[in-house]
Amino acid sequence: MKADCHMHMVLDGEYWKAAIARHSAAPDEGFIRKTLARYQDLGYTYLRDGGDRWGVGAKARELATEYGITYRTPLAPICHRGHYGEFIGISYENRKEYAALVVKTRENGGDFIKIMISGLMDFDHYGVLTQPGLDPNEIRELIHIAHNEGMSVMAHANGAETVLAAASAGVDSVEHGAYLNNESLAAMAEQGTVWVPTLSTVGNIKGKGRFPDRETAKILESALQNVEIFRNMGGLIAAGTDAGAWAVPHGSQTEEGYLARAGVTEADLAKGLSVIQLKF
Repeated sequence: MKADCHMHMVLDGEYWKAAIARHSAAPDEGFIRKTLARYQDLGYTYLRDGGDRWGVGAKARELATEYGITYRTPLAPICHRGHYGEFIGISYENRKEYAALVVKTRENGGDFIKIMISGLMDFDHYGVLTQPGLDPNEIRELIHIAHNEGMSVMAHANGAETVLAAASAGVDSVEHGAYLNNESLAAMAEQGTVWVPTLSTVGNIKGKGRFPDRETAKILESALQNVEIFRNMGGLIAAGTDAGAWAVPHGSQTEEGYLARAGVTEADLAKGLSVIQLKF
């Protein structure tokens, strides 16, 4: 079974602002159908979207059955106001507002909750994030509220402290997960958190001239080492490209190759995918 456990229908692998503008008035059905057809031609039968606030993922889910694809979406990702994620998601100021957004997502048919709890990797500088993670207490509360509403939680999370807090609270999946340490990796393994490391977002930008290859190579090598450690701990890993991100076009079949460099087998990925399908 071919699956991409982290992709963004609203984006196209090129310039994010232009991609989003395509759907600003309404989801572009022609683009969505063309993209779903590409996945169908490549043999994909499961896609898990990272969400958007324009209803593009929701429209893709509506159409996906025509292409033999099971499609899951959180509708819009949720972020703390003033923190990373506002460009694509919806934001809250306090926990009461967040709880209301969780309920609204559930009532509107969201398949799960996606929370944005850290910044991105700074691809110009190894070891640096564009923004620190949320306070660990807030992270734990966000996950607890969503679980109480019966919703699984996908967390965009980078940095050891952020991922440790999310895993300790029982987050269902961690997306990206740059710059982890043994404590945060062990917490994910012990809690049964599925890690979707999206290595394509790093590996695919090498040689493009936008970021220094020396730094991106170090970022990728660090991620590969952590994936290998996590795999050897018995941790659950699933393949997700972050398709739609820059240099990661839809249908990019690069992720399994990167994961294989860290010792991840097809059997490992099948196990991780089975848990993703169960929870999401």
